[in-house]
Amino acid sequence: MNQAIWTPSAARVAETNLTDFMKKIGKSDYAALHAWSVDDIEGFWEAIWDYCGIVGERGDTVLRDGEKMPGATFFPHARLNYAENLLQEKGAGDALVFRAEAQVERRVSWDELRADVSRLQQWFKSLGIKPGDRIAAMMPNMPETIVAMLAATSMGAVWSSCSPDFGEKGVLDRFSQIEPALFVTVDGYWYNGKRIDISEKVSAVCKALPSVRNVLIADFLGGGSALAESLAAARTFDDVLQSFAPHPVEFTRLPFNHPLYILFSSGTTGIPKCIVHCAGGVLLQHAKEHVLHLDIKPGDRVYHFTTCGWMMWNWIVSTLARRITLLLYDGSPFYPDGNVQFDFAQAEKMTYFGTSAKFLDAARKAGIEPIKTHDLSHLRCISSTGSPLATESFHYVYQSIKNDIHLSSMSGGTDLVACLVAGVPVLPVHIGEIQGAALGMAVDVFDQDAKPVRGEKGELVCTKPFPSMPLYFWNDPKSEKYHAAYFDRFENIWCHGDFAERTPHDGIIIHGRSDATLNPGGVRIGTAEIYNQVEQMPEVLEALCVGQEWDHDVRVVLFARLAEGVTLDDALEKRIREVIRKGASPRHVPAKIIAVADIPRTKSGKITELAVREIIHGRAVKNSEALANPGALDLYRHLPQLQD
Repeated sequence: MNQAIWTPSAARVAETNLTDFMKKIGKSDYAALHAWSVDDIEGFWEAIWDYCGIVGERGDTVLRDGEKMPGATFFPHARLNYAENLLQEKGAGDALVFRAEAQVERRVSWDELRADVSRLQQWFKSLGIKPGDRIAAMMPNMPETIVAMLAATSMGAVWSSCSPDFGEKGVLDRFSQIEPALFVTVDGYWYNGKRIDISEKVSAVCKALPSVRNVLIADFLGGGSALAESLAAARTFDDVLQSFAPHPVEFTRLPFNHPLYILFSSGTTGIPKCIVHCAGGVLLQHAKEHVLHLDIKPGDRVYHFTTCGWMMWNWIVSTLARRITLLLYDGSPFYPDGNVQFDFAQAEKMTYFGTSAKFLDAARKAGIEPIKTHDLSHLRCISSTGSPLATESFHYVYQSIKNDIHLSSMSGGTDLVACLVAGVPVLPVHIGEIQGAALGMAVDVFDQDAKPVRGEKGELVCTKPFPSMPLYFWNDPKSEKYHAAYFDRFENIWCHGDFAERTPHDGIIIHGRSDATLNPGGVRIGTAEIYNQVEQMPEVLEALCVGQEWDHDVRVVLFARLAEGVTLDDALEKRIREVIRKGASPRHVPAKIIAVADIPRTKSGKITELAVREIIHGRAVKNSEALANPGALDLYRHLPQLQD
């Protein structure tokens, strides 16, 4: 059994929202509460609606067809609006505090936020935007992004976003599928102290999206007005906001299952899948996680380092419903040095600090010790997500950041825009483990025969429905892709695609992805997005990309079969990396590029990423006989380039 590195004091346990909730429900401990939450699904989610103060009409029915996955419907008669729940607070207090490295610092009060949402909503209505229309954004994590999202969702439009460092093709692979009526973007952004102008990319994207009728541009670098003038039907935020007087925001209450967000899969086997999430499911799941699992309370000052291309952005903005101050940061987390986020935490008296496992590991290696240099007395919780948290990072948090802190490691993802397993503020934190299954989530670990296992690796599953299951995939009319993504492996069971392990005290250890998705630095990316770029180069005939477990993380390794007479020299490696960086994103750039003479494939001609991944990790390939050229696997054994 892994050692407990932190145990909350009795006084601290007594002060948590979770303890208060257990008293109201009549449960004595977390195990009993969790058992009830999955045994009485209707009673639990009804209690969450009431306890978290969801604004809307709940209706009399909590769950219809509750034995079906997919097919179960939560709150079929409810009416609500996501933005209405996030904009309950009023006044001159901080709603948003924004920093962009050392370049920008702004504060937005609740009254200012509501006024800007009202102005933008009026403009959207004047354009004829209606419920169900898609609004797509290529934006930094800045206040304008939140204003636009709230204005869109206040009237039932569907929001989808990515970050401005995506390449042109990466943006179009996503947004061209959903045919947005409005495109929200920016003239550029700051990263690592550098001014990154994206005007040319914005122009190219706008020309390639024929469905876009209007463009809204945030002037971040000072070139927004010029960019707007160069595009048809484009206006800047400042221009729009000055054109309308603020009025009370009008909130259109819609069914629980009305679409709210479209998020995108990593694109492992093709262009990214468009995952449609409903307003009620997102709101309810996030309320449960923020209130009970992270103990967020009114007046807290909440922060999570994220971009608008990661589901953690959608997740963290929901904390506004808790009447908190949301702290936003855009740029490099290590510019000018690794203390910048802790500087932010100290200056703003941060109470919740969300980050990635990779950041904590990098801070540890850099010797950063905020416990000695910063006043973090207000900080109650640090959460980590994106990839499994290394053992050394558990020690680092308690030794070098703060010794009286709830370290909440959690895991879920884009597929449910929420957590399957999460922190529990009333339980001990065990080294190397996530504390337990999230409330209302019937989480288990199955072997290949769909039997629950403990103490060994298996597939992470959820055996009962939950509110934030995707509504559907865009352009998947028969739900074939949807069913294949989650329910092909085990009938009527959500199979998440993680290798996991349950510990004797019901902790969860995530051992990594069980599919071919890459996960460097905790950011899920797909191999197809890399292939789409590199295979356009005449020097590269074919490529195969896998993730190699390396230094408590995953690094991307690209194997390339080169054209005859071509040698993989430093110049070609540089060109390959530049093509991937420009066409996909900096996160897609491989750590290693290795030339190979052949690439293994199935008899139907498909390359076999999983087989290569197993080989380079020294694991057996069980189905090599299914390959058309099984001898090719020998090329990948004991490669010296993979040892450094």
